[in-house]
Amino acid sequence: MNIASSVYAQEYRRGPAEKDFSGYLFAYFKGNAVADEAVCFAISTDGYTYRALNDNRPILDSKTISKTGGVRDPHILRGVDGKTFYMVLTDMTSSKGWDSNRGMVLLKSNDLLHWEHRTIDIQQRFNGHENLKRVWAPQTIFDPAVGKYMVYWSMKHGDGPDIIYYAYANRDFTDFEGEPQVLFLPKNRKSCIDGDIIEKNGLFYLFYKTEGHGNGIKLAMTDALTSGKWIEQPGYKQQTKDAVEGSGVFKLNQSSQYILMYDVYGKGKYQFCISDDLDRFKVIDHEITMDFHPRHGTIIPISRQELRHLTSKWGTPTGMPLAQKKNPILDGFYADPDVLYSNKTKRYYIYPTSDGFDGWGGFYFKTFSSSDLINWQDEGVILDLKRDVPWGPRNAWAPTIAEKKVKGDYRYYYYFTAAQKIGVAVSDQPTGPFQDSGKPLIDFKPEGVKGGQEIDPAVFNDPKSGKSYLYWGNGYLAVAELNRDMVSIKKNTIKVLTPDKTFREGVYVFYRNGLYYFLWSENDTRSENYRVRYGTSTSPYGPIIVPEKNLILQKDPTKGIYGTGHNSVLQLPGTDEWYIVYHRFNYPYGIGMGDAAGFNREVCMDRLYFDSNGQIVPVIPTH
Repeated sequence: MNIASSVYAQEYRRGPAEKDFSGYLFAYFKGNAVADEAVCFAISTDGYTYRALNDNRPILDSKTISKTGGVRDPHILRGVDGKTFYMVLTDMTSSKGWDSNRGMVLLKSNDLLHWEHRTIDIQQRFNGHENLKRVWAPQTIFDPAVGKYMVYWSMKHGDGPDIIYYAYANRDFTDFEGEPQVLFLPKNRKSCIDGDIIEKNGLFYLFYKTEGHGNGIKLAMTDALTSGKWIEQPGYKQQTKDAVEGSGVFKLNQSSQYILMYDVYGKGKYQFCISDDLDRFKVIDHEITMDFHPRHGTIIPISRQELRHLTSKWGTPTGMPLAQKKNPILDGFYADPDVLYSNKTKRYYIYPTSDGFDGWGGFYFKTFSSSDLINWQDEGVILDLKRDVPWGPRNAWAPTIAEKKVKGDYRYYYYFTAAQKIGVAVSDQPTGPFQDSGKPLIDFKPEGVKGGQEIDPAVFNDPKSGKSYLYWGNGYLAVAELNRDMVSIKKNTIKVLTPDKTFREGVYVFYRNGLYYFLWSENDTRSENYRVRYGTSTSPYGPIIVPEKNLILQKDPTKGIYGTGHNSVLQLPGTDEWYIVYHRFNYPYGIGMGDAAGFNREVCMDRLYFDSNGQIVPVIPTH
């Protein structure tokens, strides 16, 4: 496995991607008293303001998870699968002396709330460590060269220096696969402890503390973790003359900047510094607030849903109101949602554009499922253009899906935009995997159409005739009947249906009480005035009658809601209860992002009502 495969795992995992993070989790311990040698958690929504969870009390019992009765230096890591978390701790209580410990604790979790643990005593587990004095500050990183998780830490034997060692964890993260090996020792052969590694653009940056000489945090770099070839950088990286230890580096969400933090242990405080290049750092202490005093900890980015889980377990900290808003309904940046109720699984599904990529540059599609329309589960990537669609490896936009019964079982036909053409993929399950047909379905303009793009498909199964239709178009609206195979169209049925000059894109069609409803988006998706209009017909082929008052979804500046459009519609099975699912600018930052608001959108859902004449009542967009 190489760096590219690590990136692949990052972007195709089942869980939040980097673009969708909206908060931070800080794992730390509090001090040298035995009661304070335990794991505590704090959260932040901006990376600058941190509030302790559980009233600054431990979230794990040190006596239960350790051999010594105390743990220090918690390091937490999100796995490359996006949904597994790893934490490693020094198994030690300082009351027994700084040279008293021989091991560490390995922990694993799928939800940040419940942790499985194992202790490893290096002296007992491996031969040749009879003169081992101490085992300090373990951390974990995924090594893409071998596809394994590497645990690294410092050890001191006899009168020798503290050296940073490593071992690969087994698959269950309960033990090491082999003997500890030397990872890093400075060229001067003097002690180093508290190693912290972060990867950036294929390079690994190791921040470490000099121990017993000099004063502070230094940096070494390599392009292969176990190569032994480290380029040691000159100077120290801390921005204080006070003694420091326990450095931790993390990347700010939706930013190219990094934070270096470290424990100014003699002063009982932390210092935070910011950097663009992991080389030059600027102190930002005046921007940081905490209602606790951490010792040697680490910070990882987390999603909105993970923030909710943490606060539902340990309470919302005072001074950090985390509104339990229902909208957006999906975590992170997504757009152009198509909604489906599956008769096969009895679950609801949303198929969106993966947003948050500059210039609408996304290249994969995910789906999300729910049993209650409130809690949505990330089902992972169902189609990857770069991997699965050689004829259209870019610009994954605006999908739509149909469920059809074929020979007694349900099949799923997924229509999608790729490289400004429309394709179709097929699966036996609503969660895929989907198999591309191998060629575009729509890569031409209908007769008489000169402008616009062949994007934004919408599939419609007509309950009256049993026939299926595909609608599409940007700048124009076209329709064609699908053949029974659902992967080809009857070209002699192509018709242009553009309702009026307000039509831009994003058509959606549904049937209710003898009427066919056509919804579409007006204006550009980068505009705060992106909005939804509708018309009706007595036929899936039109003509479309446009009511005088047909604007049914638009911005609400009083609520900070802008750019509401590109929708789908859901009817709850067996009822006349309807919902509209749409995207909007992300709240609250989108309105200040300029054009970027048009590709950093979020998915919302609100009730859809009809009056006694069957006209759609304007939707009230909500949080």
